[in-house]
Amino acid sequence: MEFDFLEPIDVDLLIELKNLSSQHLASKVVFHSDESFPDIDKVQIAIIGVLDNRGNNKLNDEVDLTFVRKQFYSLYPGNWMASIADLGDIRSGDSIEDTYYALQSIISKLIKRKITPIIIGGSQDLTYALYRSYDNLDQMVNLVAIDNKFDFGKQEDTVSAESYLSKIVIDEPNNLFNYTNVGFQTYYNSQEEIDLIEKMFFDAYRLGEISNNIALAEPVFRDADCVSLDLSSVKSSDSGNFSFFQPNGFDGKEICALARYSGISDKVSLFGIFNHNSSKNEAVLIAQIMWYFIEGYNYRSNEYPFGSRENYLRYIIPFDEEELIFYKSNKTERWWLEIPQQISNSNNKTKKQALLPCSYEEYLQACNHEFPERWWKFQRKNMI
Repeated sequence: MEFDFLEPIDVDLLIELKNLSSQHLASKVVFHSDESFPDIDKVQIAIIGVLDNRGNNKLNDEVDLTFVRKQFYSLYPGNWMASIADLGDIRSGDSIEDTYYALQSIISKLIKRKITPIIIGGSQDLTYALYRSYDNLDQMVNLVAIDNKFDFGKQEDTVSAESYLSKIVIDEPNNLFNYTNVGFQTYYNSQEEIDLIEKMFFDAYRLGEISNNIALAEPVFRDADCVSLDLSSVKSSDSGNFSFFQPNGFDGKEICALARYSGISDKVSLFGIFNHNSSKNEAVLIAQIMWYFIEGYNYRSNEYPFGSRENYLRYIIPFDEEELIFYKSNKTERWWLEIPQQISNSNNKTKKQALLPCSYEEYLQACNHEFPERWWKFQRKNMI
């Protein structure tokens, strides 16, 4: 069977969920049970738990997602059309590499079938396995991490929740086109790491920057393939995680808004929530993060990639030696910046990418004869 690594959901939990009313989310979801496995051909969103915390020695070895599922399935769905299945759990392999292999194998098969997985539980080094899931899909990957740290490690470090990014950058095949961090806190990151982000033309947004204007993050997710959310990026007063106290971080409203931006993106094909400490309080937040991602998914506009540009207003901003061309959607009022053909064709990495998601503020910046930073980084990246 294609999904042998997945274990069914606990029988007692399924009985409890079946006792909820027909209006609760539990009645809208197909579950992997001892008796049956969901019909994959009828699934658009697949929920998978990973019960392996070995990449984070601060967390308990045992991952308990019972309370997450109880909280999530007791919520009421929105006006959703997407079909959802809970495929059960991946248990810890004999080694962490075994867990990576199982997760990578399953996720790759789901993405090939145009199914969007939501991964819950486990330490954030599992992001490496998610990234490797794209190896056979003939595409470059844009990875976005909602995190208070960059998670670079020393070259000699083993892979962990605090060093997985180094392995993604170094290991072959290298399919990473761009990495973006949303919500980093400067005092958790060395100046060397901050300089490295800039040197590699990656993107990073400080916590205060996003908290002051949450809409800045929307274009970031619009261009993402994989989103990895570290629950440590949420302050403890909102997450309920007081085992590892975080006085600063996103609040509950902000983290749910970021999850919705992830869901509403036509390009995001994978969403993971990691470093859960298995507390009941934190389970409430995870359930709402999942809800908002699916809410966003159900409002996808199918604008990307462009099939036709008839439904977009075109704005041309002349500069001395060239011009910037912006597009504004008549449907959603979102903005894109066209990449000159000679740049998009100069590197095989970007042959499929001719438009950059951007914001209205970046259009105004161009009107003032300033090149947007996003445009500069894309151009420099393609000259490497």
